[in-house]
Amino acid sequence: MLTLQKLSLALVGTAIFSMSTNPAGAVSLTIGNSTSVAGEGQKTNILGTKTIDFNLGTATDPNGFATYSGSNGIVKGSITNQYATPLGDNSYYLTVAPSGLQNIPGSGNETITFANPIDYFGFYWGSIDAYNSVSVYSGSNLITTFNGKSVPGASADGNQTSLTNNVYVNFLANTSKGETFDKVVFSSTGIAFETDNHSYRLASVPEPTTILGLLAFGVVSVGSFMKRKSKLV
Repeated sequence: MLTLQKLSLALVGTAIFSMSTNPAGAVSLTIGNSTSVAGEGQKTNILGTKTIDFNLGTATDPNGFATYSGSNGIVKGSITNQYATPLGDNSYYLTVAPSGLQNIPGSGNETITFANPIDYFGFYWGSIDAYNSVSVYSGSNLITTFNGKSVPGASADGNQTSLTNNVYVNFLANTSKGETFDKVVFSSTGIAFETDNHSYRLASVPEPTTILGLLAFGVVSVGSFMKRKSKLV
């Protein structure tokens, strides 16, 4: 027979497991919600975000939440057959090229790991190519992958002057289902994948008092159920 104490502990354990598990779900891609900044391309307008603009020439998050795997992919300007500056952007930006290309900045995948779960990530995507890819992860679980053809309205042919091929893209988790992600991987099978003004938003988490309240409610509910069962017997 399952005692009240055992049933209460079982319920508490189930509640903790449910709140700590983050099921992989859909992440949507949108464009816009941005503003053009002279000499820096486009930046997000979404509230509550933190931005990494690479203006100091390094892939460093001033807020300390995002870590970049690469070190040689921060460039400025354009070099033929290597990288091209995003439209209207004269500042430093990130470039990613295929693995194994010697003397090409940004050779290999660029992985951005977040110290805390996020529910939004956005960036200015320059001269979009069909062979540019972005993969979104929750831990080691791949949630989804987008490429240049996923961007609404983009020709994805590397056009460097088209307004529809140089846009700000947004990746949004389904917050109504408590979905988040904590890693983004940039990759490209051709030269090159250029981005700037990376922005992210930390996901909100339940207050400790809220969690304790939910657990207490579960235990009380079990107690009431056991009392009613005892009376019936």
